[in-house]
Amino acid sequence: MESSRIAVTGSSGLVGSALVRSLRADGHRVVRLVRRPARSADEVEWDPGRQYVDAAGLAGCDAVVHLAGAGIGDHRWTGAYRREIRDSRVLGTAAVAEAIASLDRPPRVLVSGSAVGYYGDTGGRAVDEDAPPGEGFLPEVCVAWEEAAAPAQEAGVRTAFARTGLVVSREGGAWGRMFPLFRAGLGGRLGDGRQYWSFIALHDEVAALRHILDTGSLSGPVNLTAPEPVTNREVTAAMGRVLHRPAVFAVPTPALRLVLGEMASEVLGSQRVLPARLLESGFSFAFPRIDGAVAAALR
Repeated sequence: MESSRIAVTGSSGLVGSALVRSLRADGHRVVRLVRRPARSADEVEWDPGRQYVDAAGLAGCDAVVHLAGAGIGDHRWTGAYRREIRDSRVLGTAAVAEAIASLDRPPRVLVSGSAVGYYGDTGGRAVDEDAPPGEGFLPEVCVAWEEAAAPAQEAGVRTAFARTGLVVSREGGAWGRMFPLFRAGLGGRLGDGRQYWSFIALHDEVAALRHILDTGSLSGPVNLTAPEPVTNREVTAAMGRVLHRPAVFAVPTPALRLVLGEMASEVLGSQRVLPARLLESGFSFAFPRIDGAVAAALR
């Protein structure tokens, strides 16, 4: 993509901040959506809770990348936090999509965040973008999250849903919490360790988002996961190998359920998700295997 004006929500998060750095390093003009009055020409005010976006600030943008949403693992899933998880995604996406649709010249592409939680627990069965949604809270959220982008699609904007897996990074997310434990020799498998984790290195996550922006044929769901999902037991072994630490501890299932409540079903669930559309479109992973992704996170 030639030098472009690109709007980004969630720009202070793990993926959003890395994406903004990457885009700016290549000369793109990034407009950040912020939840306060804009203070400079590269900021646009929005309030996802009120479904408000200063649409005028999006005028002239070639693309929008929408990544904002309350953290899945930030709190126990009380009734109030479940509503926050859902509303932050559904209301925020609707606000962005409606603002885009209101423009005389809307951007060419909207890349809207989603998650592999769409597929629910797949056990050992591998799934790609053709698989239907699973059952449960997160699949229901993901379906509503993607449907909320309809106004942009109806306005003729190429819209892709970045169904992201677990991002391997020291800087945040689930992996950011695991690194200190493994460094201290306290890491270990969760439950029986047989559940599949669909991971992606932060470097590949950013590269894949940019690939979607640049590849005009990509729309609809696109799985952002490495091509070789691994079990939690294999993740544990890889962390131990790369960090040169023992990984002998295990957190039993009952303890996880006690500490995490309903969220434990997501930690113990198995998702073996394949990036069929990325691979078909010619995307090349820098870190397709778990050892490389973990090592990259340490650099």
